This record gives sequence, structure tokens and C-alpha cells, in this order.
Amino acid sequence: MTSKHRDEGNGERIVSEGSRGRDDGGEMGKKLTVSTLQAREEEIERRKMEVKEKVELQLSRAEEEAKRLAQIWEELEVMGDPMGKEVGNVRKRIDTAKKELKSLGQICQKKEKEYKEVLEIFNEKTNEKAQLLTTLMEVGLITFFPLNRTKGLIFY
Repeated sequence: MTSKHRDEGNGERIVSEGSRGRDDGGEMGKKLTVSTLQAREEEIERRKMEVKEKVELQLSRAEEEAKRLAQIWEELEVMGDPMGKEVGNVRKRIDTAKKELKSLGQICQKKEKEYKEVLEIFNEKTNEKAQLLTTLMEVGLITFFPLNRTKGLIFY
């Protein structure tokens, strides 16, 4: 009769009840060693399979999550794309407005410069006119006849 007893290690130990008293130490030791090694190999193989299954499960989860992330990323790009187009259009309008403002600014500076030159010439002519009138009055060649208030003074 044979019975199995759990060994303290990782393997099982097979003990024959009828041979307990006999001195079959050499053959029994070999059987025990072989069965222990087989049990350990089976345990290692079982654990290896468990680890393999866990890794495969985690890989499949990771692949699913990667697919979900890719899908979410695409959705975000689709949502962000109209905003990008709008931003691009606004930037184009801003650039156009800047160009127009720059040209208008240059035109304005040019007109201001022309205005200052004309104002200076006008002031010079006004001063020259005032000097001539003063000179003419001193000489006595001019007499003023206020004929019409709307037309101003008449010089003779």
C-alpha cells in the first residue's frame, strides 16, 4: 500500500507503508529524489504558466488602454482642429490689420510732415505780409477804406 505525505519542502514524498521497516534506502532515496524533482518541476512550470497568464492579461489590458488613449487623442484633435482654424483666421486678420496700420501710420507721418512744412511756409508768408504792410504804412502809400465788412479791407 502506498500513501502520500506532504514534505516540508515543495515536493511530495511517496512512502510505501510496507517498506518502512525494510532497508531499501538507496532505491527509495532515488525514487524520493526523482519524485521531489518532478514535483518541483511541476510547481515551477505551474508558476511559470501563472506568471505568463498574468503578463498576457496585463499586456492585453495595456493594448486596450493604448487603443482607448489613441481614440481619445483623435477625438481631442478633432475638437481642437476647429479652434486651430479659427485661431489661424484670427491671426491672418491681425496680420492684415497690422499691415494696414503700418501703411496708414506711414501715410499719417508723411501728411504730418507736409502739414508742418506748409504751416511753416504759411507762417513765413503771414510774417512777410505783416512786415510789408507795416513798411507800406510807414511810407504812407496805403490808405484803408473799409468798404464792405464781408470782403474785408480794400488797399489803394
